[in-house]
Amino acid sequence: MNTSGALAGKVALVTGAGKNIGRAIALRLAADGASVVVNGRRDAAALDAVVSEINGAGGQAITALADVSDPAAVGRMVADAAAAFGGIDILVSNAGLRRQTPFLEMSLEEWREILSVALDGAFIVARAAVPHMIRRGGGAIVALSGISTHIGTANRCHVSASKSGLEGLIRALAIELAPHGITANCVAPGSVDTVRGESAGGRTTNLDDASIPLRRKATVDDIAAMVRHLAGPEGAYITGQTIHVNGGRYLG
Repeated sequence: MNTSGALAGKVALVTGAGKNIGRAIALRLAADGASVVVNGRRDAAALDAVVSEINGAGGQAITALADVSDPAAVGRMVADAAAAFGGIDILVSNAGLRRQTPFLEMSLEEWREILSVALDGAFIVARAAVPHMIRRGGGAIVALSGISTHIGTANRCHVSASKSGLEGLIRALAIELAPHGITANCVAPGSVDTVRGESAGGRTTNLDDASIPLRRKATVDDIAAMVRHLAGPEGAYITGQTIHVNGGRYLG
């Protein structure tokens, strides 16, 4: 890891970082010198593997097992991060649940479960982390949205609603936190080549390779690169934006 990189001395908390996009983001931030808090809510082995990879390459990382929808658990996680590394400078809200359920079959319980992670969780973690950013003179918040909320996707109204709310939250935080030197942005990936859990269902047909002008899905590193840009000094004058990384599938 690059201990003299652009993020040297910075502390990043990445939620949902055990695999796929979250893992790639954690590794990318660590590669440029950040100390990383690797969060997930269940799969401790996956989180530990990411931490071992970072530490084995000369970086600094710790595992933080916590449900982002639980304020008490988040409070303990942020306190542990501050104890280990001194505070938080970068927050990446990546945690989210994938479900595909027709609207007329969707229970209120499932609706609330989806929103509790992607939207409520982003609020809860930001509320806990921002005071540390203020004390450290500024910071960056990057939240992961998605293309579905912009193009409309069947069987995912709860996911789309959570991401629409997330983008609204981030725009509001960009204005309210700007006086503290804190930026807030969303990255909205298109179709990404990842390993999907069983509950995520199949890929939607309106996001196949043929519908993408660049004729391929994104890699997780494509997404991590944009998050890294927004979290680092290069992104210091970008705030309140939703940056689309989708190969031209949606022109936002």
